[in-house]
Amino acid sequence: MRMFKVTACVPSQTRIRTQRELQNTFFTKLVPYENWFKEQQRIQKAGGRIVKVELATGKPGMDVGLL
Repeated sequence: MRMFKVTACVPSQTRIRTQRELQNTFFTKLVPYENWFKEQQRIQKAGGRIVKVELATGKPGMDVGLL
């Protein structure tokens, strides 16, 4: 099973005291290949930004006909 290691930055909704004060939360999580698109949409809808995506497990080029 292929897993992506995703690092993202999402604005924190719980710590906002004023309109000018906005704190970002960085997190890293493992996401299965099958759930990648859903996770990407969730981060972007929350106003976040994907910083880095790495292949955590599996082989590069698997299931794309390059091997």
